Parts: sequence; structure tokens; C-alpha cells
Amino acid sequence: MDTKEIILNLRTENGLSQEELAEKLHVTRQAVSRWETGETVPNVDTLKLLSREFDVSINTLLGSPRKLICQCCGMPLDDSSISREPDGTWNEEYCKWCYTDGAFVYTSIDELTDFLVEHCSGEQWPAEQARAFYEAQLPKLNHWRQPGA
Repeated sequence: MDTKEIILNLRTENGLSQEELAEKLHVTRQAVSRWETGETVPNVDTLKLLSREFDVSINTLLGSPRKLICQCCGMPLDDSSISREPDGTWNEEYCKWCYTDGAFVYTSIDELTDFLVEHCSGEQWPAEQARAFYEAQLPKLNHWRQPGA
């Protein structure tokens, strides 16, 4: 779905007219109309306001063009798993299990690896294999990446 359709759907699902949405975002009704026809796309600041107003990520507003993964644990992200900052804004870098209330849950890569191996290994994926996988993959993520790596 394109941004224009997403904004139109979110606005109508929330029972707002173009005028009402424009008022909430401090833009003109014509600006909302241009977004919904695809003539223009909201700027970054307005996307942030739309994100907050409709409680969806900016990635969702843009039609999910990027496949987001948590930069701490590697889990795929969507609006149900993306973390939030203490002020309620979305943090599209991390899942809500790794980054909560403005702080990281895991203090070391070893702590996270132990947790993941314990919870993700099993009969089909032995602990040794899971550990080898996470030890190879986690250091590639931004949160754990060493400077110069």
C-alpha cells in the first residue's frame, strides 16, 4: 500500500475529516488532500506527528519500505514489536523486549546470547548450534558492533 492510501485509511478509520486532521497537524486541509492523492508526501516532521496521532511507525506510514530488524537481537520488527522512547515516540531500531522505557534490557552480548539460546533452542535447533549462530550474528548488529568492525 502507498503512503497516500495509508494516510487516507488511517484518517477515515479514526473518523477524521481532512480538515480535522489538518488542524491536529497544524497544516492546511489542502496539504492533507495532496498527501491522499499522492501529489506530495508529508515531510519528516509531519510524518512524526502522523505517527504519534495514529500510533503507527513512520515505516508503516511509508508503506513499510524497509524490512526492520532489532539492532540488538536481530528479531524482525513491526508495529507490534517496535520499542518506544519514554515520551511515547517510536524507536525503529530496537524491539520492545531489548529496549524498554528508554533503557536497554541486556547489559552484555553474553547475557543476551544466553537468553536467546535458552529460549530459542530445542529439539530442531540444538543449543550448541543456536549459540554458534547468535555468537556469529549478534556482533554484526549496530548495538553490539565494535568500532572499526
